[in-house]
Amino acid sequence: MSDAKEKYDRALSEANSDSPDISLVLELLNESMDEGCSDSAYALATWYLFGNHVEKDWNKAAFLLKKASRDKHPSALYDLAVCYEEGKGVKQDEGEAFRLYLQAALRGDRQSFHEVGRCYYYGIGVDEDKTLADIWLERAEELGVD
Repeated sequence: MSDAKEKYDRALSEANSDSPDISLVLELLNESMDEGCSDSAYALATWYLFGNHVEKDWNKAAFLLKKASRDKHPSALYDLAVCYEEGKGVKQDEGEAFRLYLQAALRGDRQSFHEVGRCYYYGIGVDEDKTLADIWLERAEELGVD
């Protein structure tokens, strides 16, 4: 795994250079991901989510988010939850979205605290529960998330 992490670090360094070689960055990220680095899978997923350096592709993004989520990558769990809630790149499934928001929050993704509270408040993928909603939304606010 250390070789995968080294490739990921090299890819980041290259991506942040004054004139990055995007094809080299893609190559390093793909190799690192294939060697098990969830950070690389997540980085690639975000490129496809937002169309950075590649054509925007929800299906590829969701595939890569699933790959990163297997290692419980908090940001990947959050972004995959958004995909499930909105039905982008995957079949819409509010229950799965809620489960992923909850998992992301429990793994430290701050925005997910708000999303869990919102889901409880409106009954999105879970039974409506204003008491639990208030607890999660209050914690989100304490974390600086609106």
